[in-house]
Amino acid sequence: MPASDSFAAERRARIDEHVRYSCERARLDGHHPPLSDAAAVSIAAARVDASTREILGARRRAGRTIPSVGGFGELRLISDEYARVAAKAASLRPGPLQLAYRYRAAELGKRIAGLRSAVTMSAAHYGGGVRAIRRERRDGVHLDPAQRDALFVALQRTPAPLPVQRRQLHDLRNAMLESTAERVVRMSEHTRAEDVGRRAAEALEHAVEADDDRFVDRYDTLLFLAGTLYDRIEGAPVWHSEHFAIQRAQLDLGEELTQIAVDTVALHGIVGELDGALLSSPEAREHVQSRRDALAPVWDQLVVRVAALARIGDLLDQVESHLRASESMRWATSLDTRIDELIARSGDRELSADNTHHVGDQFGGVEELMGTYRAALGGDIAALTSRGEG
Repeated sequence: MPASDSFAAERRARIDEHVRYSCERARLDGHHPPLSDAAAVSIAAARVDASTREILGARRRAGRTIPSVGGFGELRLISDEYARVAAKAASLRPGPLQLAYRYRAAELGKRIAGLRSAVTMSAAHYGGGVRAIRRERRDGVHLDPAQRDALFVALQRTPAPLPVQRRQLHDLRNAMLESTAERVVRMSEHTRAEDVGRRAAEALEHAVEADDDRFVDRYDTLLFLAGTLYDRIEGAPVWHSEHFAIQRAQLDLGEELTQIAVDTVALHGIVGELDGALLSSPEAREHVQSRRDALAPVWDQLVVRVAALARIGDLLDQVESHLRASESMRWATSLDTRIDELIARSGDRELSADNTHHVGDQFGGVEELMGTYRAALGGDIAALTSRGEG
């Protein structure tokens, strides 16, 4: 195997494994911004019927948006909290505590109703008159009220990290561990137990977990990661440059995100049904488990598809880094030339332009480098689209 092919295979395996590991532990390193509206809608399209999904795709390609509510990840958190609070209120006996929960549920319900109205009733986003509706239907971009309601319900499942309150508990645990480690070091200092105290403190410090984004399960993690990668690629200026016009034509990012979401949502639902069957029908355990095991390749394929998006994002980052370097070379070349011309005009002395020519030669290889990146990106896109078709 050629060295370049070996490096590409190693890179793919490394990124695949990182995506798999992140999803299985339902955690992504660091904090990430909420998904864009475009990513959220593309993922939500997986939870509506096929005809509505087709209309949403046509609207995206036509540049037609839906009303923004400041991030649909926040809508998810509000909806989840409403479900928890309402369930808690229903489980309590009548009394002051139940009343408090019912009041909180009513508040959250009003917020959700307001957001629903904003998303589904905007005259600026949906045709209101007969002519406007006919025109939208002709163009394949009209969403009727029932479809807008279904879309809103789907957007309530927008993948998002667990709420801040859960992270605060995590921060409290870390703070307690760090404080304990400091006390152990301080109390054992200048005593016979100093070495033991230091090792104990190190063990406590290692127990401090990173404050990362955490998710409900591996499916939400995968969807959020796919949406984040969509935003990363779409937000890269070089992706929209003439350098990658062919690659943009080869890969419809929004459609790929929707198809990943369609399969992920379907897999999650089927696995949930099988898990329920395992509990309710112990006598069918062997058959149900065999069907569950048969779904393992589907999850593997989804991981590989999202990893392919990650590889594309990484390549674009590298391209932008090289382009910035080439711009720096261009500036350096221009500056050196102007300095040489100024000194030559002064007649005091002459400077060799060898260094300038050297920088220019380096810059001359940028197009060749871009060709290499285009080839690598084309390979990742080909692998991604072929899996999506399969």
